[in-house]
Amino acid sequence: MINKSAAPKNAANELAKQAVKKAIKAKLDLLSLKAKLYIGAGLLAAFLLIVMIAGTVSVITNIIANDSENTSSGSGGALVGYGTAQVSATVLQHQDAIQSELNKYGKGEYTNLLLALMMQESGGRGNDPMQASESKCGYIGCITNPSESIQYGVKHFLGVLASANNDIKLTLQSYNFGGGFIGYVNQRGGAYTYELAISFSQMMYQKLAHTGIYKCHRPEAIQHNACYGDIKYVDAVLRYLPAIAVGGGGGTVVNASGAAKTAIETGQTALGRPYFWGGGRSESSIARKEFDCSSFVWWAYREAGVNLGPMGATTETLKHLGKRVPASDIQVGDLIFWDTYKVDGHVAIYIGNDQFIGAQSSNGVSISNFLSNSYWGGSKQWKGHVRRVVQ
Repeated sequence: MINKSAAPKNAANELAKQAVKKAIKAKLDLLSLKAKLYIGAGLLAAFLLIVMIAGTVSVITNIIANDSENTSSGSGGALVGYGTAQVSATVLQHQDAIQSELNKYGKGEYTNLLLALMMQESGGRGNDPMQASESKCGYIGCITNPSESIQYGVKHFLGVLASANNDIKLTLQSYNFGGGFIGYVNQRGGAYTYELAISFSQMMYQKLAHTGIYKCHRPEAIQHNACYGDIKYVDAVLRYLPAIAVGGGGGTVVNASGAAKTAIETGQTALGRPYFWGGGRSESSIARKEFDCSSFVWWAYREAGVNLGPMGATTETLKHLGKRVPASDIQVGDLIFWDTYKVDGHVAIYIGNDQFIGAQSSNGVSISNFLSNSYWGGSKQWKGHVRRVVQ
């Protein structure tokens, strides 16, 4: 016998089950949608982070590139480290010979710079590692041994340096282009720029392209149709110099910190500037980086926040500041005094590694060897006067 009352109950139960299943499915679908949204949001955030990082890297890269370009394209005054490329062991074999030859002229501080130049010229190889034949006799191949090459290479370099008024970049580019570049630059402001190197090379190449002697070897030269000499010669040489330094030849600041470090780094921005007797006695003169020895020291330390008296300080003023210390206790940042045209007539800042930075009447603002230099370390000029103006 069929129970008629059970049928509606079964149907009701079935409908209830279906309703529960639909509710559960709807809940699961909602949870799935939320999960998908969370996952999607996470992926989007990750994508945006990657884009932001890439953009930041791009900006930093551009800043570095622009800074490098500004360094290589500016005037020849300040030479700050270009890179970490090392000269070869073959070049270093000539170091003593180069320094000895430079010392004959009292210019031993340019040793590292000429090692870098030799590295670019020849890598230290061959009978003429300084590539000085043309400066000696007007054609390639007349020098037959390295000693002769160094002798004439040093002589030629120092001659160009004097003609270039101690502008190191102008000197280097003229070593490559020839002395005509100096006159070209002097008619257009008097200081080396990369743009002037390009325009001079373009001009000379237009005149000499028909000879077939000159070829473009760098992409930049091809781009500018500037195939006379090497328009990137300055950068090519300076990449072999130590990371901090060099106007005159590669000094490195050792254990410097605080005001001494800031003063020395400030001083390096004026490397290559000519000496100005009585310069640096006004803000306009300082802005042009016109210094004699005492105004250079006063300015460098002023920029480091150290008061060395009123503007216009002379060696007579500076030699009474701070405290006198034994020469055996000399530290980075100390002031060194020499007896030149008068007692304590010249002053500079010690930077370590037996070197000092200062404004010299012969070299302008430059880095020079100290005790190892027969002039600066000689007993006639050097009486052991050292003063410490910062601790």
